[in-house]
Amino acid sequence: MDIINVVLADDHVLVRDGIKALLEDQSGVVVIDEASNGKEALEVVKANKPHVLIIDIRMPEMNGIDAVKEINRLYTDVRTLVLSMHDSEEYVVKAIQAGADGYLLKGASKEEFLKALNKVASGGKYFTGDVSAIIMDNFVNGNTATAIETKQTPVEDPFKLTKREKQILNLVLQLKNNKDIAEELNISKRTAEVHRFNLMKKLEVKNLMELSNKAKAFGLA
Repeated sequence: MDIINVVLADDHVLVRDGIKALLEDQSGVVVIDEASNGKEALEVVKANKPHVLIIDIRMPEMNGIDAVKEINRLYTDVRTLVLSMHDSEEYVVKAIQAGADGYLLKGASKEEFLKALNKVASGGKYFTGDVSAIIMDNFVNGNTATAIETKQTPVEDPFKLTKREKQILNLVLQLKNNKDIAEELNISKRTAEVHRFNLMKKLEVKNLMELSNKAKAFGLA
């Protein structure tokens, strides 16, 4: 895509102005409209069909999580990036369950913000490291009410893994190597390697420990 059309939704004018000023310096990104609450965001998205909606969580009339859920139901081509000051597991998990394509904290650097925007606009997922760590801590330790509640209500797979990738994930978490995976799925060792590489890339992990933690955090294991 040559131009990324963006809609901003935040109840603070200064925040919207700051984001807009940052994006105006970037070639290939255009802020086409703004909203001050969730209801306005739905109306603006309906009228403009942006590529990406950047939205806060706590807003009057309709919060960002409910707005994201509605947008995912009504406008499947619109990508959603939650930009919030809240790093609690409750907000993060609810945003993921609503279908958010990314979650970024307002304290993020300019570089990370632009990375997240481009990743989400191109069809990927972006969850800031702080957010991923919070989710993983709660699922791995299982020591909070939110973690227990979320385990009972599985989070929808935000990585859109294919059926084959889920099979590979399951076998990798059983500590099977590429040769074992190839034999079990009746595929070549090279094909198993490619699937494993794509799986690690999608989940943005570098080793088995990170893969295991992230799979648990997002209800994939």
